[in-house]
Amino acid sequence: MTAIFNPTGPAVTPLPRPAPPKAATPAPAPAGAVGPVLELPGDAALVPVHRDGRPVGVFVAAGGRVRYRRVVEPDQLVAAATGAFAVAALTAAVAVWSRRRPPSVGTVTMGPGGWVSLRGVPAPRLRPDHRPWWARVLRAHRLVVDR
Repeated sequence: MTAIFNPTGPAVTPLPRPAPPKAATPAPAPAGAVGPVLELPGDAALVPVHRDGRPVGVFVAAGGRVRYRRVVEPDQLVAAATGAFAVAALTAAVAVWSRRRPPSVGTVTMGPGGWVSLRGVPAPRLRPDHRPWWARVLRAHRLVVDR
């Protein structure tokens, strides 16, 4: 008899058991249950492995070798795809947010006599004039310095 081992225990060819009575309910499979050996044509056999009622893998015995093949579950694929999409979206958002902005001041050069020349800079905005209309007409200014 050939024994196949997995993390949940040994898997051997099951012995024939008597059928349960029809009135009895079947007992749930224990955690880490190994299914029956499925004979394939030639020198090959498959042994499915279940955990908590879900298939988790299969042992493939062929050509004198035994290999374990993990079952890929759809919910794991969806979770991996969602995580990859989230990482890609975050990377794109960071790339767009951190793009290089043009400088707010153009070329700064020194003119004759130490004057600083700023090319490509718009004229400064005028400060709001809070004087009454008659003071603007007379060009009058306050005697007290604003701080």
